[in-house]
Amino acid sequence: MGDGIRWLADGDGATGWMSGLVFARGIDAEELAVRMGGAPGAGTEPIADAEVLELGMTVYRPGGRGDGVVRVGEHAGWAFAVEYGDSTGGDRLKDISRGGAEAIHYVPVGEHPPATVFYAHDGRSICGFGLCEETVRWGEEPDLLLPALAAAGILRPDGTAYGDHENEDYTARSRRALAVIEERFGLSLPPAFLTEARLPAYAVGGTPDMTTEDPDFDVVCGWATANGYPLPRGRLRLIPALLRRAYQHATSG
Repeated sequence: MGDGIRWLADGDGATGWMSGLVFARGIDAEELAVRMGGAPGAGTEPIADAEVLELGMTVYRPGGRGDGVVRVGEHAGWAFAVEYGDSTGGDRLKDISRGGAEAIHYVPVGEHPPATVFYAHDGRSICGFGLCEETVRWGEEPDLLLPALAAAGILRPDGTAYGDHENEDYTARSRRALAVIEERFGLSLPPAFLTEARLPAYAVGGTPDMTTEDPDFDVVCGWATANGYPLPRGRLRLIPALLRRAYQHATSG
């Protein structure tokens, strides 16, 4: 099946800002962004993963929501959204899947807590589990994937784990569980979509600066050069938030 998705367990892909990955079947990429909280028609020009850092996001605000952004695209019959910052894919999964659509949310955490996968369909939370912790399953039909997990040698048919899993490599075990999801739902996503691919971005939470050009870009870049600060990328002509704050602090009076 080409690239599949089991490579996600290797920890490769997008920057450390990536907070999740949502797949949806039955809707297109822009509709996925809208159902996740984006405004219709409000996507930026296509940007790569590293350029998300130029959008001036504040991931955490004491007492309030941080900024959330998604880059969206389509591949192999599914729309997908790469989440950054304080995104809302997990909270909105039932809404994403309304009207007969399907939605899958992958959260790439670590071993404790584990990375998780959750599946919703037609406005219902169907099933989910943590990778390497498949004995604990959630949703309205928590055992939907149990036969496939058993066939893959991950669980026994009664849903209990095999004792020898304690000594199994965590990444290899996670790849086996992702293979079940990959094969059951026909998911495939080349790693380049998380990094080099240029995809439109949408604000889905908070108040990130989603403009495609800062009017004083050249002025701030001149100041950055004179004061030894790294220059931002020139294609988007966006000033990163840290550089903006440094410039404002130095020139405010």
